[in-house]
Amino acid sequence: MRLKNLLIVSAIIFFTCGIISCKKDNNNSTTTDTATETKAQADDQSFFSNETDLATNDANASFNSYAGSATQTPVGIETPPGFMLPCDASIAVDTASIPHTITINYNSNNCNLTRNRTGTIIISFPQGFKWREVNTVLTVQFVNFKVTRNIDKKSVVINGTRTITNVSGGLLKNLATTDSIVHKIDDTNMSVTFDNDKQRTWETHFTRVFKYNNGIVISTTGAVSGTNRFGNTFTSTITQPLVVSQSCNFNLISGQVQHTGANITATVTFGLDSSGNPVSSCPLLLYYQVIWTRPNGTSLTYIGLY
Repeated sequence: MRLKNLLIVSAIIFFTCGIISCKKDNNNSTTTDTATETKAQADDQSFFSNETDLATNDANASFNSYAGSATQTPVGIETPPGFMLPCDASIAVDTASIPHTITINYNSNNCNLTRNRTGTIIISFPQGFKWREVNTVLTVQFVNFKVTRNIDKKSVVINGTRTITNVSGGLLKNLATTDSIVHKIDDTNMSVTFDNDKQRTWETHFTRVFKYNNGIVISTTGAVSGTNRFGNTFTSTITQPLVVSQSCNFNLISGQVQHTGANITATVTFGLDSSGNPVSSCPLLLYYQVIWTRPNGTSLTYIGLY
């Protein structure tokens, strides 16, 4: 089972960026994009965030299973809770070279019935590396990492380098006996190529705090920014930590995000009931509220299910 907390960025992107893309007409008056363009922007960013987070899961699981082994056989280290080795890839381990590498080669196997993945992810770490130590850094390089969705055949190609820093030290598999574990995730120059051949550069900076309270609890802060396929810049900032709880089926139970686009600012609040009030337990249904404001001061509010 994959942790839903590592997909929460897709929720940020889908609900904030998708409703806000703006442009100016020839008279310099502000108009909203067409529904088609808006949906495309939302989907692009959701797609990117989903797949880079899932690939990061693969990197975590592969490192914990294979690090220290020069063979194709896992060394018996327990993978962190919620992480699984990828079913659509082969894994090659090289502990002779410096830095050491673990290479995940995706083979387009449709094992999860939702998408096909090709390309490579290379995990790099120095000799004598101990992931449990404070401020150790894993480097994850995406090389022509292409994901194609089965439902609509939409694809995205990702190239660039992500770093994962174990700020606090410690291992997630020991979380139940640890106060907290803090990871920092940074993409400073990630190239994203869309299926219309438009290529953009995005930047991501997130901090994730893992705790144990009747199960795993993850709080995420940070921001993602860049230029969308239409040439519009955006920034999405987490203004209140996004909290995911295992005791609530790994659902996103609280948090707030502010999106700033060319002409509109929007605030999205998660973990609400159908009336827009914060939930105090783990309900069957969870809602978000979007409040977005135009430059002229007028605003709109929408409550939706997620």
